[in-house]
Amino acid sequence: MTVVVGVDGAGRTHRLDEIAARGRMGVVRVTPASAALPDLAARLVAAQADGQLVLVDDAHRLDPAALRALTAAARQGVAMAISRRPTIDRPELAELDEAVAARGPVEHLGPLDPTDVAALLTSSTGRPATPDAVAATLDASAGLALVAAAVAATAAADPSGQRAPGRPPPALVARVHRRLAVLDPAVTDLARVLALRLELADDVLAAAAGMPMTGLAAAMRTLRDEGLLVPDGERMIPAVAGAVLADLPPAERRRVYEAVADALVAVGADAVVAATQLRAARVRTPRAAAVYRSAGERLRFSDPAAATQWFDDAADAGADPAALAAGRAEAAALLGLPVDLDGAAPDTPADRARLALADGAVAAHQGRAGRAADALLAAGPAGQVLAVPALVATGRLAEARRAAAVDGGPLSLRRLAEAALAAADPAAALPLLIEAAEAVERLPPAVVLPDTPHALGALVAVTAGDAASAEHLLRRALAAGVGGPVAADRHRLLLAWVHLRTGRYDTPLAESSRLAGVPLPGRERLLLAAVSAGIARRSGDIARIRHSWASVEQALARRAVDLFQVEVLEELAIAAARLRQHQRIAPVLEALEDIVERLGRPPAWLVATGWVRLQVAVAGEDAPAAGAVASGLAAAQPAGFRQRALAAAAERWAAALAGRVDPDAVLAAADRLVAAQLPWEASRLVGQAAIRTADPAAARRLLERARELSSPEATGPHAEAPARSDPRLAGLSEREVEVARLVLAGRTHRDIGAQLYISPKTVEHHVARIRTKLGATTRAEFVAAVREMLDDDARRGA
Repeated sequence: MTVVVGVDGAGRTHRLDEIAARGRMGVVRVTPASAALPDLAARLVAAQADGQLVLVDDAHRLDPAALRALTAAARQGVAMAISRRPTIDRPELAELDEAVAARGPVEHLGPLDPTDVAALLTSSTGRPATPDAVAATLDASAGLALVAAAVAATAAADPSGQRAPGRPPPALVARVHRRLAVLDPAVTDLARVLALRLELADDVLAAAAGMPMTGLAAAMRTLRDEGLLVPDGERMIPAVAGAVLADLPPAERRRVYEAVADALVAVGADAVVAATQLRAARVRTPRAAAVYRSAGERLRFSDPAAATQWFDDAADAGADPAALAAGRAEAAALLGLPVDLDGAAPDTPADRARLALADGAVAAHQGRAGRAADALLAAGPAGQVLAVPALVATGRLAEARRAAAVDGGPLSLRRLAEAALAAADPAAALPLLIEAAEAVERLPPAVVLPDTPHALGALVAVTAGDAASAEHLLRRALAAGVGGPVAADRHRLLLAWVHLRTGRYDTPLAESSRLAGVPLPGRERLLLAAVSAGIARRSGDIARIRHSWASVEQALARRAVDLFQVEVLEELAIAAARLRQHQRIAPVLEALEDIVERLGRPPAWLVATGWVRLQVAVAGEDAPAAGAVASGLAAAQPAGFRQRALAAAAERWAAALAGRVDPDAVLAAADRLVAAQLPWEASRLVGQAAIRTADPAAARRLLERARELSSPEATGPHAEAPARSDPRLAGLSEREVEVARLVLAGRTHRDIGAQLYISPKTVEHHVARIRTKLGATTRAEFVAAVREMLDDDARRGA
């Protein structure tokens, strides 16, 4: 007496045959067809009399009368083995199961194990099964015997492996479609949805199959009993899923995908999930277009690259381009891509405002603050609030105050506007910008930001002499992804610029190298050029200075500069002065000074612009101009520590250019610059004072301090030309080797002197001694001898 339990295809009939063969007795087979005959009771009585075994296959398919007759026979002692599905759905079947199980074991047929599958493959193909073949068969069949046998048979029929990959076995396709044809249509629809092998919640499954939630459990049991689902799970067996979808007409397959998408939308599922299902089926219908657009709108700020692709899918599916214009523009702006506004005519005021916001943001990214402000002012309350920083930056203070007073816009943007209005005093504005940055991180506004509070905060923090806060803000922005991809390069470049200003060169060098040749928005091209020019100036690389200036010369010709770029432009202004391009940079400086004038001459920014003028004068050795700037800075009477340090340094620098060097005053001014986090400027001030004083003792004292201040550069820009002392180098001293390297690198005597804090005349003397030691009588011989000497030294070092 045995009960064999298993899903269809698990081998129930095969197991009954094994039991019959083991029993060595006569067999009476009872099937759904034979059980319907009127002589069933008589056959059971005869079986008992003859000592025969009654095999009942598919007991779950028998009618109630047959089940009752079998139950009575089992209770009377008839030897009986039955097979059934796992689900007992009628009392008559339960009674038969109980009567047989009371006198014998209940066997549950589970999935095949790897050993079973290996034996099956070996038997089917006539060759030993490889581990990969066993694993592949198990994965496709989930161990269900009938499916594994079909897969194995297909492998045996095609030993060359030329059959189309992923095509389910024909025999399995035929069996699955036969079973689906007799199922309830809703269950068949559920099977097709499951065949898509998606991760769907129960409510979505039911809705997609067109059945109530209350019917889902019963339908899933049916599919499990039919042998379509993985054991103890609700996923469809992979090979069976392929068989369900095989030969399904494309229109019917699209219908299934659309049913899933509709169900996802109906139950409030994520639009991206719904759109993914439609994309997988290459569905191109108006309904699909709406879902694709929803997915793009959903991702336009969190993943603008993916959003752009969804908008493309929506357009391909026939969506109205005007309906996509705003979302597409926002995604493009966040990626730093051009925004095409030609022909964009959104239907709703809200979309028109979004488009104007994106236009204003792109203008800001391109470094056109004035144009950005105009576009944002036309974009409703949020736009007007966002326009405030650009209005302040271009000197339009009255407009900025009116825009900031407009009701509306997210709290984080109002905080940003308040901070921008306070920018006249960087020290007062910085806490407000930090607060705005925190607000944006907590609740990112659903707009493309013209600039982030983190970036503005970093620029203001440096002007306030607080590089630590600048670095903190920028690192937070990068960690949180504030402003999207277009802002990431800005934050990284600003971090490099902050490090450059404070004497740390690894990050500027790395960023300059990383972004070489990378297309950047205009504002970031300017910033990259400033970083590159700063590196070049600190290493005396005139070729790199020339290249940096050339990369932005045309952009600066537009004079589209703003207040927050003052310190960034300092490096470019000095580069222009070094290249004798005063006429090209003069209009830019005048534009900056005009902005400061229209803002009411705030002392902090008056000093900042004046300091740029001073550096230009220093680069050109224009003592009268430097003196005029120094007088103007002193008259400004700045309150901030950094501004006072700049004013004091300007006075000492102007005096040094005029030949008046007070060593103690110079050293005191340099110390204040260091405290204001400007170590390079401090070293330059002391070094230039040293080469202009007539007092040898003062010169030595100043040069020693200049070298101390410039020591961080030993691992930065100067790493390319380290000084060495080696008697094998033609007897040259350490300083002579250093001078020789710089001459070979193309530096002028003036550049070398500025870099080493010695006068050009001293450089000339070093070069003369080197020529004598190398035996070079011409410049060509000198260059060749130095190159050979240094190459030999490099080979020895290697």
